[in-house]
Amino acid sequence: MRFGVSTFITDEGIAAADLGRALEERDFDSLFVAEHTHIPVSRESPFPEGGDLPRIYYRTLDPFVALTAAAAVTERLLVATGIALVVERDPITTAKEVASLDVVSGGRVIFGVGAGWNREEMRNHGTDPATRGALMDERIRAMREIWTAEQAEFHGRFVDFDPIFSWPKPVQQPHPPIYVGGESERALARVAEYGGGWLPRAGTENLAELVAKVRDRAGRRVPVTVYGAPRDPHIIESYAAADVDRTLFYLPTRGRDESLRRLDEFAELAGRLS
Repeated sequence: MRFGVSTFITDEGIAAADLGRALEERDFDSLFVAEHTHIPVSRESPFPEGGDLPRIYYRTLDPFVALTAAAAVTERLLVATGIALVVERDPITTAKEVASLDVVSGGRVIFGVGAGWNREEMRNHGTDPATRGALMDERIRAMREIWTAEQAEFHGRFVDFDPIFSWPKPVQQPHPPIYVGGESERALARVAEYGGGWLPRAGTENLAELVAKVRDRAGRRVPVTVYGAPRDPHIIESYAAADVDRTLFYLPTRGRDESLRRLDEFAELAGRLS
């Protein structure tokens, strides 16, 4: 099993380039970064008991800028969104950002996607939460067309454009793998439809059964990466037993020195479990 790190990169934590170097030096294979464009001041709480979101949610750097900084100082590290909020993004612009990052990184991009949970945030982008799933599906299909066609064209309910030229095309063919976040039935169906991988969260119940279900539905061995794993060797061993391909340790957003100490702890545990 491979090991990577998931985190929020902000203006208050370790710099993206420093983090990228440190991960590659410690033989981690990937960096997955979260995305939020903003957090509305008056918004719903994701917590059952209510309460404010941590600062990291509204101080995140743009993921493609942060990942470019990490890619520029590394040679092997996979750079990934975990997850990109496609329902808050223009598909033509996002297709260019993904392809550009794939070019400058030499083909090291994983495009992790999800429909999101913060309804007030997506409403600020003009997205109706009730139709966000269908919107995301169309935007993904439109991006795949842009990546793979010389003259891309798409006509749907939410995305509509006549033939366009758009370069660069991704290095990876036909395009960077699309990892789908979420554990719902619709998320599992998306993995089968367009997912290059599945990105369930740590703590997902019946993980082994769901891994088998995802692969059976897709008709192929879909790569599985568990997001935000704790430093518990017994839990990580259960991922290996479930035939998970990669575990992402969750790195809290801290300064450089504290982040490096935490990465050393992760690396030591990964070395024992590899």
